[in-house]
Amino acid sequence: MILSRAKPALGPNATAQASSSGNKKVLPKLEDFLKKRDFTGAITLLEFERSSGNTNELNDQWIGYCAFHLGDYKRALLEFEKLTVHHKNPAPENWISLACCYFYLGMYPEAEEASEKAPKSPLRTRLFFHLAHKFNDEKRLMMHHQQLEDVIEDQLSLASIHYLRSHYQEAIDIYKRILLDNREYLALNVYVALCYYKLDYYDVSQEVLAVYLQHYPDSPIAINLKACNHFRLYNGKAAEQELRALQIYLQDVTSSPLTFAQDLVRHNLVVFRGGEGALQVLPPLVDVIPEARLNLVIYYLKQDEVQEAYSLLKDLEPTVPQEYILKGVVNSAIGQETGSRENLKIAQQYFQLVGGSASECDTIPGRQCMASCFFLLKQFDDVLLYLNSIKSYFYNDDTFNFNYAQAKAAVGDYKEAEEVFLLIQNEKIKNDYVFLSWLARCYIMNSKPRLAWELYLKMETSAEAFSLLQLIANDCYKMGQFYYAARAFDVLERLDPNPEYWEGKRGACVGMFQMIIAGKEPKDSLGDILQLLRNTANPQVEGIIRVIKKWAKDNHIPV
Repeated sequence: MILSRAKPALGPNATAQASSSGNKKVLPKLEDFLKKRDFTGAITLLEFERSSGNTNELNDQWIGYCAFHLGDYKRALLEFEKLTVHHKNPAPENWISLACCYFYLGMYPEAEEASEKAPKSPLRTRLFFHLAHKFNDEKRLMMHHQQLEDVIEDQLSLASIHYLRSHYQEAIDIYKRILLDNREYLALNVYVALCYYKLDYYDVSQEVLAVYLQHYPDSPIAINLKACNHFRLYNGKAAEQELRALQIYLQDVTSSPLTFAQDLVRHNLVVFRGGEGALQVLPPLVDVIPEARLNLVIYYLKQDEVQEAYSLLKDLEPTVPQEYILKGVVNSAIGQETGSRENLKIAQQYFQLVGGSASECDTIPGRQCMASCFFLLKQFDDVLLYLNSIKSYFYNDDTFNFNYAQAKAAVGDYKEAEEVFLLIQNEKIKNDYVFLSWLARCYIMNSKPRLAWELYLKMETSAEAFSLLQLIANDCYKMGQFYYAARAFDVLERLDPNPEYWEGKRGACVGMFQMIIAGKEPKDSLGDILQLLRNTANPQVEGIIRVIKKWAKDNHIPV
């Protein structure tokens, strides 16, 4: 909106009039408030004039303008709707103001419709540029990009689109170029710091941010970003400490920009505290703070509430790497839980899209994505190629070690796989059947069958325990570890009288007997073998027992 006077300038005799007025109080002028960007003061004055009967279109425009700059977009929308939609003969310039209100409220189709009714202007071009991005219309985006000029407003708009498209270095280049000639534009340091934060350069982000905080130490946005850097560099407690003073300051505020800051702080405290209070804080913020939806999805995934996570993301069209990654993780979890190949295929495609992109291929998340893609394709040599390149960053990360150990075991490197499995401390992972089964296999392949058997003994009776027993029985048999193979097949046979289990036990017992004869197993194991055989009612048992007893008698071995 074009700035103009609300009242005519004072005449040449103004000084004399003021002097003669003595102690008479003079109302402050709107221009004074606007020059100081005191929009609260300005809107108070305008509302006073409106309540005094001074109602005119210019007054309404200024109230809408001030409400917009206070972040009260709903109030601004009401004013500009009154001046356009509900006006018999609306001024053309009011349509672009209405369109901006719609845009900031996320009402993008309405914003586009209102913009079409506005006269051509640089602001209209910038708004169309942003709408093209919101509608994911690449052709229109490029068209409006070409209409931008080399002026600060247009360049700032271009930088913001670069940021929204995760082209952080391009955004930094524009901000720095503007700052070279306009050192007084201190807020640009916050934007640059935010870009560095997104690029994982948290130390650099802190340095740039400090320039702004020296002048505005109570800025909620800057303090919040500083806290986020502390979270990445140190931990949640350090981050929360940075927010403490800001929390106290924000407790009683009611203005719109600061209520948004309150929401931001509440959201980030959930993250800093590892998800504590997520269900109370995040759901109302899902459509207010974009990250709230993603963090709520992460919370559901950590609670194994995969279906809830899927429901939150199923209608989201991803536009940034974090959204693609989460869509991949959720589809992968759903696919593994339900056996859906379609979901697993979608997950693999999302991971490949991120990991193969020019902007992400050399980042840690990008390499994790490529590893996940190959994991789903069961190409474990390729999985290890990517995980090896980033494992130094995840030495104590249980989730990373879990995936790394599985990949190592899948390519037959059981020795290192066992070592990595044993680094894991997370009890939830250690009680997972996938962990137990892979660790049992590693033990067996590393000639430690007793440790595998002990894993089974610690489990409660369940379908998973039965599956682990089958794995131990078959893997021990394959590796010639006949004693534990025989014990496992014996339990299986008693739980399920399947002829195959008897055949497995018979082969394992005979194999054990042969190893005793060859001197590779202790002779006192014969008693255990005979006891296992006696647990079966199969007629073949008597013949095998007779042979074993005769050999034992001939060799003076008590059984």
